Amino acid sequence: MNLKAKNYVEKHKKAAAEKLSARSAHLKTKGLEEAAIRRDPSIRKIKADIRKANFRLASIANQETLNAEKVRIKEMKLAEKKAAPEKTPLKRAKNEGGQKEKKEKKKKEKKA
Repeated sequence: MNLKAKNYVEKHKKAAAEKLSARSAHLKTKGLEEAAIRRDPSIRKIKADIRKANFRLASIANQETLNAEKVRIKEMKLAEKKAAPEKTPLKRAKNEGGQKEKKEKKKKEKKA
């Protein structure tokens, strides 16, 4: 779900909740029982809209936690990289020297 749509989804949910309360109050003034009110198609549609909004908000919250976790891991990696910058150049220097020696040995063996 789009993280920028969070405000819109919250507005839709709030509007649906207001419609639900208004519709149920209207049906109660008409004298309908709770069972009849629950079976009303408008009420069921509004409740479905609220469930949909809740699902979308949960999806957005889940995505936000994942993004926060990614940022935290990235910062940890950068901190580790800054903490140990000396180890990586030394390893590279040793590897480069080792590769040159191997190449020189192969050339000497071919000449003999």
